[in-house]
Amino acid sequence: MAYKSLLTVATSSQGLMPAVSAAAQIATASDAHLDALSLGVDRTQIGYSYVGSGAVMIAAALERAEEDARAVDKAMNAALAAQPPGLRVATDSAVTQLGALTDVVAGRARYADLVVLPLPYGDNRGVEDEAVIEAALFEGMAPVLVVPEKGMASADPRRVVVAWNQSREALVAARRAMSFLKRAENVTILVIDPPTHGPERSDPGGLLCQLLVRHGIHAEVTVLARTLPRVSDVLVRHLREVNADLLVMGAYGHSRFREAILGGATRDMLEKAEVPVFLAH
Repeated sequence: MAYKSLLTVATSSQGLMPAVSAAAQIATASDAHLDALSLGVDRTQIGYSYVGSGAVMIAAALERAEEDARAVDKAMNAALAAQPPGLRVATDSAVTQLGALTDVVAGRARYADLVVLPLPYGDNRGVEDEAVIEAALFEGMAPVLVVPEKGMASADPRRVVVAWNQSREALVAARRAMSFLKRAENVTILVIDPPTHGPERSDPGGLLCQLLVRHGIHAEVTVLARTLPRVSDVLVRHLREVNADLLVMGAYGHSRFREAILGGATRDMLEKAEVPVFLAH
């Protein structure tokens, strides 16, 4: 599927350039439209305030969120102005409380073919950045491309690694990333410690490889042992060894108080990401 409608969301005026540039590259290469949303987020917890002070706190928090939205919008427009001419883009800004952020982002993500976002962890990042990714993935049902600080080298990654564990999420991610996979020079289906009694025990990753090859994709399977404490450690090491340009993997979440939170494997990978990570759930 070609990506014809892209979305990028920023919650801070700091560190948004890598994601904006990647989104602009992909939109230009795909002749797509980019929507850019700047958010001012009210992070206050009114439930912990003193009786009678709620109205004052709400007004002050709303004012701060509106100031943040204006600052983010200014930085977003500056980042977009630095992109090559010809980009079709529409900008918008909004103010939301942290608890309502999911609805705001999901409402936009549902009508995007791809959501491009910065890493949610690190300097100048807050809980709202993880919440934006979760909203796009779990409630917005959109694939998300998470871009590290060093950015995305090209809209057409040459060397792509697909993390494969036979799960529904991993298969959805591979299908949603087909546009990238078809343009890649080489796609590696990486299997780490395949189960000895699973349905693919005799040929781990073989059926996915067959599916990709039938789409004209140059794909091959690599099976590795789990020689490091975490699967994410093995993944990161392999990405470095093959000089990968993109990682495709399923996104895993758990329910807590009716809110989705990124599962351990997904969070571990994003905390260590050195290349763009394509996620789908």
